[in-house]
Order: sequence, then C-alpha cells, then structure tokens
Amino acid sequence: MFTENPKAKTILDRDLIGFLTAVNVWGQPQTAPVWFMRDGDDIVVYNRPGTPRLTSIAANPKVVLSMRGDFRATGALVLEGLAAVGGLPPAVEFPGYIDKYGREIERLGWTPELFSADYSEGMRITVTRLWSWGLDALDE
Repeated sequence: MFTENPKAKTILDRDLIGFLTAVNVWGQPQTAPVWFMRDGDDIVVYNRPGTPRLTSIAANPKVVLSMRGDFRATGALVLEGLAAVGGLPPAVEFPGYIDKYGREIERLGWTPELFSADYSEGMRITVTRLWSWGLDALDE
C-alpha cells in the first residue's frame, strides 16, 4: 500500500503524533492523539489496558488514523483500517519503537520498560484505505 504512496510512508515514519478515531458503544466517534509505528503496511499503537478506546474497538474494530501531511499544514494523510488488540510484543521489544519514541519516553519521566508496562496493550491496525492530499510540498 505504501509503495504506491512513498510520501505517506515518509510521514508515518517521521511523525510522532497521529489522531486515532474509534466509535464508542453509543455510536459516537472519539478521537485521541496517539503514538504509532508503521510496521510494513500496518500501524501499531500501544494502549493502557482497560481504556474506553479498547472497549470501543472490541465492539467495532473500524478506526481512522489521521495526521497533518506536512509541517506547513497544507496537506493531510488519512488511513482507514481494522484494529485488533493483542498478539504484539511489549513496546520495548518492538523493532524501532524505542528508536522512534525513546526521547519522548525519557522526557515524560519513563524508562522504556516502565512505558511498556503502562502501555501494555498492543494494537495492530490493518490499513484498508489510504487517502491524502496536498503532499506534493512535503517537507523532507
């Protein structure tokens, strides 16, 4: 999927924050900022156990991850997908996760091990649709 859109791949590998939307059990979309990791054509997000987001995803696995496409906010990237919780190693053991978020983890007063213990529910999003606009002027 990302081979057809290399700028989307660049954004996903570079950006630290995305906005994940899941629909709660009452049908209300709920959006929250998340850290994420591209894993091939999938997206991985780590969550605190027992959060409303996980309850929502258990009832309806359809999610959207969106983000600004470039630093001037002239474009955007939106990914639709199906989320599945579980079956992932701890964040500290996930290839590249600590490389991407280690500074943020330290800045917030965690160690990688403490972060992995607090955010122990791994979630894999299988991307089913990608769309973007305004990425031609992408800041590399």
